[in-house]
Amino acid sequence: MPVLIFLTIMIVVTQLWWLLLYLIFLGWLIWLGVSGWRLVLAAVLVWLAVLGGVALAPDSAFARLIGWSPQGLVSVLLVIALLFGAEALVAALHAHAMPLPDRAPGLVPLSAAAKPAPQPASAQVMQPAELDRYARHIVLRELGGPGQAALRRARVLVVGAGGLGAPVCQYLAAAGVGRITVADDDRVSLSNLQRQVIFRSKDDGQPKAQAARAAMLALNPHIEVTALARRITAEDAALIAEQDLVIDGTDSFTARQAINAACVAAGVPLVAGAIAQWEGQVTVWDPKRGAPCMSCIFPQAPAPGLAPACVEAGVVGPLPGVIGSMMALEAIKIIAGAGEPLRGRMLIFDGLYGENRLMKIARRGDCPVCGSGHFAQG
Repeated sequence: MPVLIFLTIMIVVTQLWWLLLYLIFLGWLIWLGVSGWRLVLAAVLVWLAVLGGVALAPDSAFARLIGWSPQGLVSVLLVIALLFGAEALVAALHAHAMPLPDRAPGLVPLSAAAKPAPQPASAQVMQPAELDRYARHIVLRELGGPGQAALRRARVLVVGAGGLGAPVCQYLAAAGVGRITVADDDRVSLSNLQRQVIFRSKDDGQPKAQAARAAMLALNPHIEVTALARRITAEDAALIAEQDLVIDGTDSFTARQAINAACVAAGVPLVAGAIAQWEGQVTVWDPKRGAPCMSCIFPQAPAPGLAPACVEAGVVGPLPGVIGSMMALEAIKIIAGAGEPLRGRMLIFDGLYGENRLMKIARRGDCPVCGSGHFAQG
């Protein structure tokens, strides 16, 4: 706090070591949990006691130890009072600076059925710790306070907590996405740790969804995380309809098909990524907003052996971090209404040669999943 810094500087400059005892006294009170007006009152009373001793006996050994005249003590007391007052003012401004708007820019509108019940006023305001945590977001022109508020209100489903899901979960939690659901039916194994950096060696054998939830809450205790230790299937249409955004980090074509169909039916944007060996790709499937769905571009499963899983073909460790981070970035852009998401475009990253390619992709009118009349209107 500013007062402690000021006193430390005064000790160094004046060499008056009784100030060190005063500093230790204030630090002890803070360690005991004393704060606010109680801390200010204790600091002022002790200082007034020193001032009284010097004023009553200016020629005493005590006054010579203090080394300041009564006027000097009054001046320093005024500085301490101003520093305490400034700190209290900043705390008050932090506490009232960020009311959440009802409709933050870019946030996918919730249907009447899915919209959560109104939160109390205390939950609508960012606390000082949150403002400090998200300060680098809030100063971004394209994001700012409204964008951070949108992230705080958002509901996101992350399907898969493996190679792609691990960095997605970490960055969405760090970014302050308010309600995240993580779904994965797998368990952590030591072979995952080469690329799935959300886990630790002690998590070996634990359900991935639960281990990811624990890591996310340890990173950011201001968010809500729900762990589902199971697969997401076509029968989870109701769960997907409750979300503002879905992120697909699975490695199964069948699972991706089911997630894509459910998102199309609910009109929910789907951020999708895929990796193999040294290459990865990212796009946003969102036919409700003019972009294609997965079935428009990949109507059929690849032939056996054409797109082997990572367990067969291998994958370089940092690649999931690169592609997963891109997926998290797309999610933040969509929620906050920043920039231009990868709707109708697919980014292909070649890690072996350090190259990027951007492909334009379009909806198919005859797509059996998102063709005319197949997706939610609105």
